[in-house]
Amino acid sequence: MTAAAGPAAFDTPGIARRLACFVYEGVLLFGVVMIAGYLYSSLTQQRHALEGRSGLQAFMLVVLAIYFVWFWSHGGQTVAMKAWHIRLVTADGQPVSQPRALVRYLLSWIWFLPALGASWLAGLRGGEVFVVMTVGVLGYAALAWLHPQRQFLHDAVCGTRLVDWRPAPPPKPPRRSAAQ
Repeated sequence: MTAAAGPAAFDTPGIARRLACFVYEGVLLFGVVMIAGYLYSSLTQQRHALEGRSGLQAFMLVVLAIYFVWFWSHGGQTVAMKAWHIRLVTADGQPVSQPRALVRYLLSWIWFLPALGASWLAGLRGGEVFVVMTVGVLGYAALAWLHPQRQFLHDAVCGTRLVDWRPAPPPKPPRRSAAQ
């Protein structure tokens, strides 16, 4: 299956599968964030976790942008998306450009911002924030059921879509007849 085959040739992966890929992406990003944090603290001579916190947050935002934009614009798949056979393409099935990937990255923060804002306004801390974030992410994912092609809101807005990218099964060998 190639991107030139057109969007009609693609199936949309189920929401549960996309959420499983989302969780796996988080596990993989733990390593990326740890290395980036170590690099930042080494380069800035950071001695305490709260020292230079805003700079670290901005640095992480840029590191994650580079990670996602590069993978989405070079093959349409992050490492987790490859494992789950999910690919990002434009609405018409073409590869995603870097500017479009950047817009998708920025819009994808919609997953978190409402829950983070609600937690901040309510003055929540610790485990309460985790619960609100989980409910917010699941609520956002559920919105995909309202879209005709089951795409997430940020994909619909920036003209991209997630598609099933499983390899075709190998052809079955012809059966031998009893006469042979």
